[in-house]
Amino acid sequence: MTFSLNTTIIKSDQNDKINSAIILLHGYGGDGKDISAITYNWKRFLPNTVFLCPDGFETCALNPNGFQWFDLSKDDPKYIIERSLKAEEIIHKFIKEVKELYKLDNSKICLSGFSQGCMMSINIGLTSDENFNCVVGFSGKIIDKDNLSKRISSSTKMLLLHGDLDTVVPPSNLLDTKDFLLRNKIQIETTMINNCEHHISVKASSIALNYLKKNLFI
Repeated sequence: MTFSLNTTIIKSDQNDKINSAIILLHGYGGDGKDISAITYNWKRFLPNTVFLCPDGFETCALNPNGFQWFDLSKDDPKYIIERSLKAEEIIHKFIKEVKELYKLDNSKICLSGFSQGCMMSINIGLTSDENFNCVVGFSGKIIDKDNLSKRISSSTKMLLLHGDLDTVVPPSNLLDTKDFLLRNKIQIETTMINNCEHHISVKASSIALNYLKKNLFI
């Protein structure tokens, strides 16, 4: 089966039976291969998990060598919502393909993402027909709280991590997002990573792995 999005796929070296999947969404201007680097440590501890890292469906407007989930070249909130909703449709289609290929339901699928990919993971995790296993997000935020609050249909639990020195997506967004999720009765854990800028640090990766192990092996 060929996925509708070009996808970097990482499996266990032992070729174990696939019981779960982690879908990782890259940041603005990145690609699936870029974010897949985090999986080379994770896969040693998650032997029955396949890691799927799709490229965004659009070439990045500000970095033609990478991809985007929605365009940030226009500072227009309405336009950003429209494009992010389009991205949601495409990601939902991709997830359906993953479920069919690996014969998994939502309870065995974790959504993860960095920056713009984290934003999309939060939206998908809260607007699906049923909960996913969990969402693990790095350095993200909620795209539009008013829009999302009107569309919440599920309550996927989440772990969100953010660097305290992030100047791209300021760390205040972590507290803002946590407040929004708590108000909407979403189970949420957060960690602020000290001395960390806009990237996934070793510490953040380790905390995320422990959370994934705990939730996937229930």
